[in-house]
Amino acid sequence: MQIATMQSKIFDVRNQKVMLDADLAEMYEVPTKVLKQAVKRNIDRFPEDFMFELSESEFDGLRSQFVTSKRGGTYL
Repeated sequence: MQIATMQSKIFDVRNQKVMLDADLAEMYEVPTKVLKQAVKRNIDRFPEDFMFELSESEFDGLRSQFVTSKRGGTYL
């Protein structure tokens, strides 16, 4: 994945730089479900704020940035 492509998948939420779980999974070439399961199984290896879920209003605001995107997902 090119740097410009990766940078376009980084968003500011709660004053943090974040990526969608689906985008991280794509970067590591694994299904999103597999990535999330691996993180949850090894959560003690990650910083406390590594993964969080968006509130409905945060998700709606982010979705408006995608306009034509059909991807959904949560943040990781």
